[in-house]
Amino acid sequence: MHIELAKILHQTLFGALAAIGFGVLFNISRKNLLWCGVAGGLALAVRTVGLQLGGSLESASFAAALAVGAVVQMFQEKIGVSRNTLDVAGCIPMVPGGFAAKAILGLFALTAPVPIEPDKTLIVSVEYFLRVTFTIGAIGTGLAIPSLLLRVRRSISKETPLPAAKP
Repeated sequence: MHIELAKILHQTLFGALAAIGFGVLFNISRKNLLWCGVAGGLALAVRTVGLQLGGSLESASFAAALAVGAVVQMFQEKIGVSRNTLDVAGCIPMVPGGFAAKAILGLFALTAPVPIEPDKTLIVSVEYFLRVTFTIGAIGTGLAIPSLLLRVRRSISKETPLPAAKP
């Protein structure tokens, strides 16, 4: 196992571009599109490193979403963009659309009048569907954990102190 820096840079660049594109779709202002790119680049860089270190797509996506969620949660007040918007725009490029398309096409192939190898087609389609489902679940969980942990921490620190007891 070795880490290929060129592949990481490639994934980071195109992850950033994809996230900026989703930011445009989400109607994010021009000045804040850069932050979408940072989130998308970070997500795909972390996921690529995870994959190169031998992790599964699901575990690498979880780690990447956890990293994006933590960074966005920590810097959200300084950035001034909605945390949820940045989280989603940054992590959408990690959704395995190729697997989803193969799963759907496999299921469509089963509806043919005479399907070719229906058992094999169904098994492969279900495998792809499960990979998509678990990857999206990993991304959602990875994004939720930092906001839950850091939000609780902030709410505890912002509580008003109890009045001092009178002697």
